[in-house]
Parts: sequence; C-alpha cells; structure tokens
Amino acid sequence: MPAENAAAGNLDDDDYPAYTMGRAADVLGTTPAFLRAIGEAELITPLRSEGGHRRYSRRQLRVAARARELVDQGTPIEAACRIVSLEDQLDDALRVNQDMRRRIDQRRADI
Repeated sequence: MPAENAAAGNLDDDDYPAYTMGRAADVLGTTPAFLRAIGEAELITPLRSEGGHRRYSRRQLRVAARARELVDQGTPIEAACRIVSLEDQLDDALRVNQDMRRRIDQRRADI
C-alpha cells in the first residue's frame, strides 16, 4: 500500500496522532497552553513527530474536551484532569464487571 493510502487509512483510527497542537487547539476551541497543561498533568500524552512536535489523536481530543468542559465550569485544571482520569477508570471497571457478569450468566446457562 503506498504511503498516501496508508496514512488515509489511519485517519479512521481513533488512536492515530493526526492533529497538530494548533489544529487540536482549534478543534477544541482552546489554547495550546491548555493542551500543554493537561499533558503536564499526565491526562494525555501526545505522540511526538520526528521534529519533536506534539501530535494528538481523536481519542485524546475527546479526553481533552471533557477536561475543558470541567474547566469551563470552574474546576481547576488539575482537579479536572483527576476527575477525567477517575471517570475513565470507572468506565473500565464497569466494562470488566459487565463482561464478568456475562461470563457467569453464560456458565449458568451451560449447566
């Protein structure tokens, strides 16, 4: 597959770092400083281009957008990052719980 087609195929990947810092800030309606701050708080870790520039994925932009919602509501940025991180952990735990319940139900049905 030529490089052009490979890159185009990656655009459907939520984890593909397709957005520069400037473009990500525009999409979110925020500043590059906000993106740097949530990076420093370790909420998201953008990939770096060969030149060292930050690149963001769509998944990271969704996380950043949630943090921005909280900051816009008056939550300090560090607290917003912690809240978003805890929300993600809760979502993961709920998915694991649901999967375990499904397995238990399947085993019960097999007995």
